[in-house]
Amino acid sequence: MATIPQTPRTIEVKAPVQSQRVGALVVGGDHPGLAIARSLGRRGIPVYIIDDQYCISSFSKYASKVVRVESILDERKTVAAALEVGRRYNLRDWVLIPTRDENVAAFSRYREELARFFRVTTGDWSSVEWAWDKKKTYELAEKLDIPCPKTFNPRSIDEVPALFPRLPLAIKPAVKENFFYATGAKAWRADTPEELMSLYAKAVAQIKPEEILIQEIVPGDGTTQYSYCAFVQNGVPASVLTARRVRQHPREFGRAATYVETIDAPEIEALSERFLRAIQYHGVVEIEYKRHAKTGEYKLLDVNARPWGFHAIGSAAGVDFPYMIYADQMGMAVEPVRAKAGVGWLRMVSDIPTALSDLLHGSLSFTTYIQSLRATRVESVFSAGDPLPSLAELVMLPYLAAKKYLKFKK
Repeated sequence: MATIPQTPRTIEVKAPVQSQRVGALVVGGDHPGLAIARSLGRRGIPVYIIDDQYCISSFSKYASKVVRVESILDERKTVAAALEVGRRYNLRDWVLIPTRDENVAAFSRYREELARFFRVTTGDWSSVEWAWDKKKTYELAEKLDIPCPKTFNPRSIDEVPALFPRLPLAIKPAVKENFFYATGAKAWRADTPEELMSLYAKAVAQIKPEEILIQEIVPGDGTTQYSYCAFVQNGVPASVLTARRVRQHPREFGRAATYVETIDAPEIEALSERFLRAIQYHGVVEIEYKRHAKTGEYKLLDVNARPWGFHAIGSAAGVDFPYMIYADQMGMAVEPVRAKAGVGWLRMVSDIPTALSDLLHGSLSFTTYIQSLRATRVESVFSAGDPLPSLAELVMLPYLAAKKYLKFKK
């Protein structure tokens, strides 16, 4: 059973440093890392990036240096790589920012070791584990009276038939990255008893039974999926943005958003703040919800304890999340801000096939598609002031697709 943290924790940051040379070390050079480099680089803050493959950030004028390392998937290797790069380039007291879930776990678990050298933006494991392990997330949400999909955790295939009357169901992982890198999927849908048994057996071949969750499906596509995004200080949100994931791929269990638009969604703010207070969270966070088409109830799906894929929408909507992370770690005041509604973020390279599919499927009208383009204020990679990463991405698409395929085949 989940035990709600009882003792408030205060995240301490190191004393402010006057030198303008104190920068940020970002782990991951895909578009989320590129957005961090641009946010900080425009303010004259140096940004180093590490990645284990060639990345588009290498072509950004805002990335001071991009260093290729052996791995940013393995926890211990990632920690060792960050410290080695930090020492090699004299980055002591720089701000360490992860962009992937597995990096969050590594930096949280090894926080004490990393904090001797860096300003670590990832919180203590006693707080972060509630986001990392979805089984714990749902247990805590239930204790806090936050709606979430009914979730089951059978320990063997013999317990699965008891769930047949609840079909259709989704099979998903408690620890997202273990499953995602093994299968390339965020979740699987089972409509029949045969499918449920087959998919459960397939999941057991990839991850431990205790990590396999079977969950009720909240009907709807990305248009019913919402995000609460915030910079939080010791459980109290300082700046907030809420958004709707208008298009995603795949349509039902989206691995990633392709078009997102900011909205006003006060219903999910209260639920999110209850969760964040309970775990005394500190840093940036995205909490995902899905609105039930029949009941109108918002159900918590996921908590991301890091800059999320579309976080660049923040600066366009008046909430510059990467700079808030940096300012907080430097001991500077973080001014409370609320994002304005109606601002769109687009991931063009994946939105074109997604939109075409939705148009053919009948879930998207051409008029709505054009309206989304008109609302777009930021594209995930393209920037008129920093155009090379978008050109590089087009050239590198075969390489990036091959790397992703090989990663999922391992």
